[in-house]
Amino acid sequence: MKPAPFVYFAPRTLEEALALLAQHGDDGKVLAGGQSLIPTMNFRLAQPTALIDLNNITELFYIKPHAAGGLRLGAMTRQRTIERDPQVIERAPLLHATMPYIAHTQIRNRGTIGGSLAHADPAAELPAVALALDAQLRLCSQRGERWVAARDFYVGLFATALAPDEVLVEIVLPPLPPRTGWSIQEIARRRGDYALVGVATTVTLDERGNCAQACIALLSVGEGPVQALRATAMLQGQTPTPALIAEAARTAATVDIEPNGDIHASAAFRRHLAQVLVRQALTEAFARAQIRDH
Repeated sequence: MKPAPFVYFAPRTLEEALALLAQHGDDGKVLAGGQSLIPTMNFRLAQPTALIDLNNITELFYIKPHAAGGLRLGAMTRQRTIERDPQVIERAPLLHATMPYIAHTQIRNRGTIGGSLAHADPAAELPAVALALDAQLRLCSQRGERWVAARDFYVGLFATALAPDEVLVEIVLPPLPPRTGWSIQEIARRRGDYALVGVATTVTLDERGNCAQACIALLSVGEGPVQALRATAMLQGQTPTPALIAEAARTAATVDIEPNGDIHASAAFRRHLAQVLVRQALTEAFARAQIRDH
């Protein structure tokens, strides 16, 4: 199929792009990597009358250290660039480990981190990782800029806190605290397919070896990335024994999520996968946290 007619713009500055977006409002769409938008336009699931291409705006392509010790990522940074960057390996190992799970190399060569986060596909890995890493997102419009935490950014199925005239321009990842471990786990029918279920998690131990902080973010189990809040509450202040981890995984799968069934997996099967993956992820994350304690 072919997309509906549209006018194409290729601005070279962020200011120019924001002006175009303000001018066209709900009828305008920004083009990042195009790996999601172009197929939906071809099927006419999206029919913008104006397409605003961000690929000439060089100021949105970067990976920089953050003053506090984390990372600053320009929204147009290619996923393949993130996958290979030594700063990401050192400062955000969970993000680095996630990249090979995203589709295939050809997709990651064009796909951008900001495009994936803003598209808000409930089966995408990066929104869940953004939750697990407590990412902060900078949104810009002609009215100014504002910061939104990843946990507040996702508001429904393919829906975010972005206003029609706003663009996601930067992602900031805070540094991992000492004694922090992480894990990414997912199950897909074939490598590169969307995950049937996935989980990204971070855990931090206190000086006594108890869980001081945890985040469990699941994908493909709801209308967006889902935080397993009751499961993480069970871990707070507790020694992460295998029995506690297993109980937290059971709670995540039976209480924290309400997955839908489809032709790929029933709701019951997704709950089963979630329980297995959360247990594996927490076990690995706590083991890494103990290693970082030495």
